[in-house]
Amino acid sequence: MTLAELGYKQEFRREFTPLEAAGLAFSYLGVVPSLISVLFYSIPNGGPFAMVWGWVITCPFIMCIGLAMAELASAAPTSGGLYYWTYSLASPRCRNFLSWIVGSSVNWACTIQITAAIGIASSDQAYVATNQQLYGIYAALVLSNAVLVSFGTKVLARLQRLFTLVNVCLCFIVIIALPIATPPDYRNSANFALAEFTNLSGWPSGFTFILSFMAPLYTIGGFDASVHMSEEASNAATAIPWAIVSSIVITAFLGLGVNLSLAFCMGTDVGSVLSSPVGQPMAQILYNSLGQRKALALWCLIISTEYVLSRYMVASNCLLVGSRQTFAFARDGALPFSRYLYRINRYTKTPVNTVWFDSICGLAIGLLSFVSTEAINAVFTIAVTASYVAYITPITTRFAFKNDFKPGPFHLGKLSFPVAAIAVVWMVFMIIVFFFPASPQTTTQQMNYTVVVLGGVMFLAVSWYYCPVYGGVHWFTGPISNLTPAIRGENRDEDSMSEKKEQHGADLFVSAVDV
Repeated sequence: MTLAELGYKQEFRREFTPLEAAGLAFSYLGVVPSLISVLFYSIPNGGPFAMVWGWVITCPFIMCIGLAMAELASAAPTSGGLYYWTYSLASPRCRNFLSWIVGSSVNWACTIQITAAIGIASSDQAYVATNQQLYGIYAALVLSNAVLVSFGTKVLARLQRLFTLVNVCLCFIVIIALPIATPPDYRNSANFALAEFTNLSGWPSGFTFILSFMAPLYTIGGFDASVHMSEEASNAATAIPWAIVSSIVITAFLGLGVNLSLAFCMGTDVGSVLSSPVGQPMAQILYNSLGQRKALALWCLIISTEYVLSRYMVASNCLLVGSRQTFAFARDGALPFSRYLYRINRYTKTPVNTVWFDSICGLAIGLLSFVSTEAINAVFTIAVTASYVAYITPITTRFAFKNDFKPGPFHLGKLSFPVAAIAVVWMVFMIIVFFFPASPQTTTQQMNYTVVVLGGVMFLAVSWYYCPVYGGVHWFTGPISNLTPAIRGENRDEDSMSEKKEQHGADLFVSAVDV
């Protein structure tokens, strides 16, 4: 299917090869950096047992979600992705509203993921910094990421090769070198690492174990990143689905290897790892291993690679993907200042305006660090729950309404419905779980802010849609074609917003590439 058949003209350069598209999805997940940021979910909720078996149990369900998404991506490979699919598959009676909600959820999830990734990169484990210092570092990283992502598509595509290589090497360094460098006192037996359940949360053990699922769900939670690059990838109808599936498979196996290595090398005093003065469980595990001189140089390399390059590249890819989703939503006039956001820079041929718009939103959300630790930590659960709201809707509408869904090259056949059903049930269940606080004995300051923030965003999205006179219900009509008649012999200004037309039957000349 061509992009023109989906109603859009080709505005980006298709510089991403299938391998680079897969590399984007994989490096967007950032196995080691992501695991480091969410170990505080798995360690108190089962210890090494939860780190290993929680990962093993959740990965098949994550794959079901990925397969259901891959089918949709193959059928309609466009940067709009989730909300475009929702509009195309839902009933005419509710498709405008549903696509509006999905678009709001996706944009919010992307912004939250940008905030989380850059927040991880800006945290210094060597000393306890003030909130002002951390926010200053965070702001500097946001701005430098914005500059990088504003470059041309070819530069960003080639960078994925480096990012992928760094991510894979970092995983193998942890998997292979950590057991070698860890002193015998901190090496655990198979019985402790795989069978000893440590409950430090206060919840019943069964529910505690379920809470530990947050670690794998967040780590393998951004596999749809490549979807939003569909209009910049060659052979997108095939490349994007396989990018989704391959990123999940590779991350699942590498992540399991990293978790096994940590489980066998973290020592038996799980409580001290969690509450160490260093501030993060992973940092304490690394510190324990650095006690041996022969490993000092190796671990310095790991730390410098991890904090300087790996986390920075994850943050950059989060911003890259988020800017494309924002561009797609603005293209259909569904955001404030859409006429300014929907612009392609004439020099870089990228949506520079949406890059900086997302950066500003990320800076605003980063201010949560001044509220409380729990508030800023909530960005991880919010990222997962907001994404799941956006995932559930198009997957459900495909089967719940009568539509003319036509499978693309990637199709599951008779397995489509059972896989989609498993994915939806799983996501609904986990959304409910993530509304619970980390401990049953909690204070107002320590509450789980996920339900508050996500509920607030959904309330604002619905209110904006139904607002009298100015609400989206009066003007939002879902995806709008931006195909325009060719004007032979005249040059078009690629830096201005295209005239939008709702009539798809006009005699049009479109520069589109088969995807």
